[in-house]
Amino acid sequence: MLYQALYVSKGQSALPREVIHLPELAHYVQGWGREGDCGFLAIDAVIGQPLGAVWVRLLVGENKGYGYVDNRTPELGIAVFPGYCGQGIGTHLLASICGQSSISLSVSANNPAVKLYDRFGFEVISRTDESLLMKRKRDYRQPI
Repeated sequence: MLYQALYVSKGQSALPREVIHLPELAHYVQGWGREGDCGFLAIDAVIGQPLGAVWVRLLVGENKGYGYVDNRTPELGIAVFPGYCGQGIGTHLLASICGQSSISLSVSANNPAVKLYDRFGFEVISRTDESLLMKRKRDYRQPI
């Protein structure tokens, strides 16, 4: 699901699948199952097909991710397969993980998912021309 979590703007070429093996991306899922890792899959119950996934992982020290805020805040990863976007799957996935702790993420500024993160109480804490660093506090009550 890491590959599906990578946003490519309309009009841009798809990234090569090998990009997920780069250290700055692979560390989001490598060695999954260590203390603090948490994630959920959305599965089509009829055919058993994965529809999407959400996960959080604490990345600190030399292992900081794009969404690094501090040494206590895990980073969010979320993906919905393209054929299932716009059906509320991302909303349900995000709702399943948001009770875990404060969460941070990095997102392309032009990614439509920014609206979803806004609805769930994520706030922009820094920005560049191309990306937003967002953080959500645990006590926010998310809409479903």
